[in-house]
Amino acid sequence: MTTDTLPIATDILLREARYLDERRWDEWLALYHPDAEFWIPAWRNESEFTEDPETGISLMYVSSRAQLEERVMRVKSGRSAASAVLPRTAHALSNIMVQTPQQNGALVANAIAATHLFDVKRREQHTFFGRCEYRLVRDDGAWRIRRKKIVLLNDTIPTVVDFYSV
Repeated sequence: MTTDTLPIATDILLREARYLDERRWDEWLALYHPDAEFWIPAWRNESEFTEDPETGISLMYVSSRAQLEERVMRVKSGRSAASAVLPRTAHALSNIMVQTPQQNGALVANAIAATHLFDVKRREQHTFFGRCEYRLVRDDGAWRIRRKKIVLLNDTIPTVVDFYSV
């Protein structure tokens, strides 16, 4: 880990969490690179999760920012029945670490994440928690999320999982 890259990664990861909680969708999308991947692999058994989003089962896989924009558009328009009443969320990140920068200048950051979710319609609360891996790249002078992989450790899903709930 290099100390000069940790503040960069921490800032991006914490801003992403805040934008999701405050439903600042456009600012959240702006954190993502146009070729961004957003992936939540499924568990194959008690100790192994799928390794490839193209061939394995995923809880969610989005292969570009354009696809993330489509999901956000459905939420904003109210055309998503599953998101008609959005849950209230509080994203918490800890143990943020940055690996040695890649030769191409990209950063790989890891974090432990927990999303506390309150389902307003059902008056239920849930917590999703797991490990996140981010690949950050420079794009037009700014750092962007090129890939986000979320390994949910509690993958028994009691409610809808979408970009805002993990």
